[in-house]
Amino acid sequence: IKELKSELGGRFEDVIVALMETPEHYDAICLRNAISGAGTDEACLIETLSTRTNAQIAGIKATYKTLFKRDLEKDLASDTSGHFKRLMVALSAGGRNENQAPDPGKAQRDAQELYSAGEKRWGTDESKFNSILCSQSHEQLRLVFDEYKKTSNKTMEQAIKSEFSGDVEDGLLAIVRSVQNVHAFFAERLYKSMKGAGTKDNQLIRVVVSRSEIDMVQIKQEFQKNYGKTLESFISGDCSGDYKRALLALVS
Repeated sequence: IKELKSELGGRFEDVIVALMETPEHYDAICLRNAISGAGTDEACLIETLSTRTNAQIAGIKATYKTLFKRDLEKDLASDTSGHFKRLMVALSAGGRNENQAPDPGKAQRDAQELYSAGEKRWGTDESKFNSILCSQSHEQLRLVFDEYKKTSNKTMEQAIKSEFSGDVEDGLLAIVRSVQNVHAFFAERLYKSMKGAGTKDNQLIRVVVSRSEIDMVQIKQEFQKNYGKTLESFISGDCSGDYKRALLALVS
């Protein structure tokens, strides 16, 4: 890595150096960069913590401690605030019940509790949304979302948008979208990193590097289906030089 940094530069260097890290190292470094210095990259925190498994989160926390001699959960708590802080700390605990067997009866009860905690009352009980969305398996949550729509005639996304705002809204929506279709979620992250004026290079590199050998084929399919263009064409139109060639190689 030292040799590469001495020979390379710019965003091309960022891509190549990122590829030299293990997934846990890379995620730990991204999270540290997101919360150190002035300001916080909430999008990085949300994207990483809402899409990793319990085992991956445990590996990230251990690596974070080794690399930086700091505790990730404590750093998240000190760098964020309010309901968003509670959401990030809950996700970083890595306590999702991943082996939970689908339970339609529980899904009905939880959907009713979410409805009572949000739309049905004045004000919102954010802790109820946290406790359900951060603890249950993806398969179980999909049942909850289906039951919620029957209960309120709104999708879970619509309910969150009407009840929350700011970073905590973004965080809860990320959980819901990644549970429903993780490939579409990452396709949207790639699209948003390149659309409009300027490129969110950190986000673009992070998603491409972290998903390139996992599910990039499915992400590319969702990208073309949802945005009418190939991911490669977006990258080619938005990036240039060695940086462009490196990204295209990773998504091919």
